[in-house]
Amino acid sequence: MSVPSLLLGLLFFAASLTPSLIPRGPEIQGVLGGLVTALGYLLGQVVALLWRAADLPRLSGRPARILTGICAIAVIGFFLWVLGSSLAWQNDLREKMGMAPADALRLVRIGLVALVTFAGAFALGRLVAGLFRWVRGGFYRVMPPRRANVLGLVAVAVILLVVTRDGILDRVIAGLDESYETAQALFDEAPPAPDDPRMTGSAESLVDWRLIGAPGREFITSGPDAAAIAAFTGRPALDPIRVYVGRANGETPRARAELALAELKRQGGFEREVLIIASPTGTGWMDPGSHDPVEYMHDGDIATVAAQYSYLQSPLALILETETGLEQATALQDAVHGHWKTLPEDDRPRLYVHGLSLGAWSSMHATNMFRLLDDPIGGAFWAGPPFPSAFWNHVQRQRIPGSPWVRPTIGDGSLVRYASHTASAAEAEADWGRMRIVFLQYSSDPVVFYDPASLWRAPRWMRDPPAEDMSEHFFFMPVVTQFQLAVDLALSFGSPPGHGHAYYARDYIGPWAAVTEPEGWTPAETERLQAHCDNGVQGGCSNGELPR
Repeated sequence: MSVPSLLLGLLFFAASLTPSLIPRGPEIQGVLGGLVTALGYLLGQVVALLWRAADLPRLSGRPARILTGICAIAVIGFFLWVLGSSLAWQNDLREKMGMAPADALRLVRIGLVALVTFAGAFALGRLVAGLFRWVRGGFYRVMPPRRANVLGLVAVAVILLVVTRDGILDRVIAGLDESYETAQALFDEAPPAPDDPRMTGSAESLVDWRLIGAPGREFITSGPDAAAIAAFTGRPALDPIRVYVGRANGETPRARAELALAELKRQGGFEREVLIIASPTGTGWMDPGSHDPVEYMHDGDIATVAAQYSYLQSPLALILETETGLEQATALQDAVHGHWKTLPEDDRPRLYVHGLSLGAWSSMHATNMFRLLDDPIGGAFWAGPPFPSAFWNHVQRQRIPGSPWVRPTIGDGSLVRYASHTASAAEAEADWGRMRIVFLQYSSDPVVFYDPASLWRAPRWMRDPPAEDMSEHFFFMPVVTQFQLAVDLALSFGSPPGHGHAYYARDYIGPWAAVTEPEGWTPAETERLQAHCDNGVQGGCSNGELPR
């Protein structure tokens, strides 16, 4: 074991105890600590290897021991300071998110988990090093050592890439997709198809009820009906139209899009006041907290159409199956928007696009602004846009200097506005233009604010004063910050409502009101609907009413 490399690993471990966007429990902290310790050790070994390869001068004897001792004292001092403050920092963050404080740091548990994680990573590294020595040994027989070293490194890198990406990874993706599909078929028996002939999946529907899948069936059969809406608003209402096509309902994205369009026509979706093209999350889930409120706002005179593209959970789909979502969203928008454009302007619904999380990314990708120049849609509402979203990144970079990165100001607010758990998109310097775009993003959401470049530099939002639910003690450390945010990604879906990636039903209402501008809608109506929809992160607005 290299003492200098181990000290760098210990420094990384101490830095991992500082807070990030999402509070961490002892087990997760242990895994994170063990992993970054191993990375610190590896980084130290790589630097030492390059130093020796460059034949740079090296300390030895007493000077080397003195320098190592000074570094050890500094690292241990830093470690003890962080250790004494870590619990208070984590509890401060938990308080800001409305979570109960932790009563202890659980350092022994953290240390044991970290040790096991470090040992596993260290053993894996030794296996890779052994593979390199074996490959290099073969090259030594036919070429000079320096050339054998370089070619051995390249060969091992290629082997690992092929095995993981083109071998194991492909099989894992296919297996995961098949397992989710099989699980839906085996463990989620389809309930009886709707009796109402106007609904998707009924006997008269063009969409086979058995193939829609659990998320689609839940979307179709839940939500408020005309009676529930009228009881809340005191006005006459219609049954909202919900069209959903499952991945198994069509062989290709285009086939599923054409089927969705045909079903939307059959149900009279183009005769409603409002039409929404929605993109689901990775599993095909449609957040009831997003769709129920807007149906109340428009007295049920609304249609929503969506098509499933994956069976994977959104974090997996984000990493492993990005193209399928983009292709499906594009095909659906092309089909529905293409037909909408053929209708007379004074005799067609107001058209909007919407998506949450991975659905926001695919919806943004599908929304071709050049196609909308001559005949724009009503607008777009995108919640929790993932960090790789090209359009979101482009808009973020247009912020007015001085406005915060987590909720920026874009121009005069006539085209793009931002909402969060503390602010709606109701006010801006200028009135809305012909098209309205609203982003809903929480300042503590790592799905939105993860930054791959945090491996070597601080994310842009860390240069601003911390937002209301962010820690003042989050500081940047190369490598460590990257992995803190990666862990936050995994934890963000289980955050308290209104934080992380747990988007709250009540926070959709203000943005939907700003984008779709319901007739006669007032701030008092918004507050009343928020109280009606206050059912938690995945709660809709039925408020105890039975699904239709």
